[in-house]
Amino acid sequence: MIEFVRNVRLWFAPAEVRQDGETPDYRFSLANERTFLAWLRTALALIGGGFAVDQFLPDLRWGWRVGLALALLAAGVLCSLRAVNHWVRCERAMRRGEDLPVSRFPALLSLVVAVVAVAMVLVVLVGWEG
Repeated sequence: MIEFVRNVRLWFAPAEVRQDGETPDYRFSLANERTFLAWLRTALALIGGGFAVDQFLPDLRWGWRVGLALALLAAGVLCSLRAVNHWVRCERAMRRGEDLPVSRFPALLSLVVAVVAVAMVLVVLVGWEG
């Protein structure tokens, strides 16, 4: 937990990340940044999907609509927070010459998206009015 709090502080102080260890090959830092941006695109897509479910499926039962929309919105929020935290952790690991950090988050995100997708399949098969 202490490490996470330290990482949150580093989210807003990238210059401090540069003071840790040695400067890696710039290509690795740029690849880390591209991965960060890919996670942000995924977060924006999830957030957009959440708003789309809420706004464009008005005939869907309220509980289904809100539940699916909130699941997508929450996944988007978590994905955006994970993106910056992972960027900091990877950058620090590269500077220290350590192995890159592993995370269970991709599996968790995949499960959330799969559950929402199955729920949407049920909504389509059963009908909007349920």
